[in-house]
Amino acid sequence: MLRNPQPDKTDTERQAGERIAKAVARAGICSRREAERFIAAGRIRLNGHILTSPAVTVKPGDAVTVDGKPLQPPEPVKLWRYHKASGLVTTHRDPQGRATVFDHLPKRLPRVISIGRLDLASEGLLLLTNDGMLARRLELPATAWTRRYRVCVRGAVEKARLDRLAQGTTVEGMDYGAIIVTLDTVENGEHWLTMCLKEGKNREIRRVLQYLGLEVRKLVRTAYGPFQLGNLAREQVDEVPCRVLRDQLGAKLMSSLSGPDTSGKTRNAHRRRSS
Repeated sequence: MLRNPQPDKTDTERQAGERIAKAVARAGICSRREAERFIAAGRIRLNGHILTSPAVTVKPGDAVTVDGKPLQPPEPVKLWRYHKASGLVTTHRDPQGRATVFDHLPKRLPRVISIGRLDLASEGLLLLTNDGMLARRLELPATAWTRRYRVCVRGAVEKARLDRLAQGTTVEGMDYGAIIVTLDTVENGEHWLTMCLKEGKNREIRRVLQYLGLEVRKLVRTAYGPFQLGNLAREQVDEVPCRVLRDQLGAKLMSSLSGPDTSGKTRNAHRRRSS
């Protein structure tokens, strides 16, 4: 079960309100950081007034609009497994015009946010959610969830050097935490490794292996915490059942992230933006 690094809010605290960026993230529109950029761009109004700062508290009864559309109450938290293919970038809008993960998602999905990223050349399991606060929570190292990868490399593999990664390493001034590496198979001069880590810093595996003189030929994420890629086909998406989500996150945390599903249906007021 997920560790809960912060206490859940009481009803009294909820009545006192929450920061505008958090309220927008909880509605599933975007992440909290993206919401702050929306505010800087003048895209969010509170009670008819354009916001210029994220240091604003939203209270029950306040009217919030994003791009002129009323902010909906938080949707029931949902999580999906998605098999990202190589060649897709994990962003809603790519300034270089490259194909994105969100271009390739089924139209039936609501507006979703990725939990962490996989770089352009990487593939495998990517978790998607409609809840910005859940995305932030699961990305934090405090969750202590292990990310597992299968990695194909070329070069002189030295088991002793791979084993030392378990003590952490520093590459060009960047400190990386423990990485547990298992040497699986060798075929046609290529080595297949299983690598497990908890931090997941930007391009961490590629940078560490390059530091060891190894060329990454293929990188596939096979697990993120308790959620597995399994037999999910490339570019296929599969919703995690609510009972499984509650088992892994805990009912108390689930209820603190968003309100109950009073309609019995997922609202589609905020669809995926086209990129």
